[in-house]
Amino acid sequence: MTQRRAASHLLAFLPQLDPQALAETLVAFANSDGGTIVLGYDERGRPSGATTPEDIEAVLREAAGLTSPPVRATLENAGGDGNPQLIVRVPRSVDLHSLKDGRVFVRVAGENRALTGDEIRNLTQSKLAGDYEAETVPGATLADFDDEIVAEYIAKRELRTRRKMELAERDAQHAASLLKDIGALDARGQPTVAGILLFGKNPQAFLPQSGVVFVKFPGVEPRGEGGRVGYGRREEINGPLARVIERTWQVILEEMRVGAIVKGLEREEVLEYPEFAVREALVNAVCHRDYRLRGRRIEVRKYADRLEIISPGGLAGYITLDNIIEEHFSRNPRLVQGLFQWGYIEELGLGIDRMIEDMVAAGHPAPKFNATAYSFTVTLSNVRERRATHNITLLPTAAADGAALPPGLTVNERQARALQYVREHGRITNRDFQVLCPNVTPETLRIDLADLVDKGVLMRVGEKKGTYYILK
Repeated sequence: MTQRRAASHLLAFLPQLDPQALAETLVAFANSDGGTIVLGYDERGRPSGATTPEDIEAVLREAAGLTSPPVRATLENAGGDGNPQLIVRVPRSVDLHSLKDGRVFVRVAGENRALTGDEIRNLTQSKLAGDYEAETVPGATLADFDDEIVAEYIAKRELRTRRKMELAERDAQHAASLLKDIGALDARGQPTVAGILLFGKNPQAFLPQSGVVFVKFPGVEPRGEGGRVGYGRREEINGPLARVIERTWQVILEEMRVGAIVKGLEREEVLEYPEFAVREALVNAVCHRDYRLRGRRIEVRKYADRLEIISPGGLAGYITLDNIIEEHFSRNPRLVQGLFQWGYIEELGLGIDRMIEDMVAAGHPAPKFNATAYSFTVTLSNVRERRATHNITLLPTAAADGAALPPGLTVNERQARALQYVREHGRITNRDFQVLCPNVTPETLRIDLADLVDKGVLMRVGEKKGTYYILK
């Protein structure tokens, strides 16, 4: 193993065979979306020492004994016969797992994080709700799957995985095997909720709540023209989830106003809302809604000043409005993986970050998130914030530590304040920057600092709340 790979919420490296560290990682993956543990190697692919399969099996048994209930995991050989490398596959579990001392971990980015008491209670409630997407659909058979949709998924999966299937693999038997592997069929070959939603000819015949309703209102209230009851346009969008996403996006696109900006001598058209932000909010609603709730469909409401996407079901697991940007938990992991392989999700767990950045970069306020026990709403505003547009060109200047800034560096007024603050204090945090610019959104300031990092002026140190910036 020579390729460098970074630890993530689905991948962990444990160079040393430490039963306690392995137990924490087993629990974290089982409580989250599952994952893979590489034992005996670091992130650069360098072996930490001679480890035999017997050593690894013994440590895995000891680590599993430190978990309650024991986490189920499997050992696989990721290398070849000449270079065996055992890895541990941990599936997502329907149970809540902890260490013997009572601590509960989840996987966040590339780390294991211990949950607080309230977070444990929320995750427990989600686990008690069961794995609904894996349940079979009464009355559904393999004949209810759309062969064209399945073939499209396989083709997109090939592009994502860069593995071309041989023609012999494309027969019905292999397709059924693949559908079982991804959770679309159960072990007996019966369609699951996830399978019908992803590949069904008419999923709404079995799950009528799985469509989307689009409604356009002419004003800022849910009323028709002149304040009367009604709306300007209403569409019901049905079909398998890939078609629901595409058709809903087309309807939204038809109703979005198009403006223009001038860059140099060229006129450039801009949409009312950034495309990625809208599609990400829509895909998230489709992926993470609670499909057990039969009384409501996803609603997309377009007003004169905003776009609202309302998803039935509250936040899943331990996710809260405070940690929704940094952390990731899937109510429907099979749907998430299916739409990821299809290409509707660019990178797992990073969509909300980019949604915020794209909105702010386009001059809009950051998206607003609202969660109740039975719904989650994303609101995108079409108002464009007034910003200072003056740029300042800084001449080469010696920094406090003697380093020189790049010649002719162009920054905005906020960034100039930040650089002056760093010269005087040696570092700056996001909170410091907010004090300097109290009338600017935190997301805009975060992008300003990130831009200075990209320009090679600042260096970011630390993670999350401990992050600060210094002159590079």
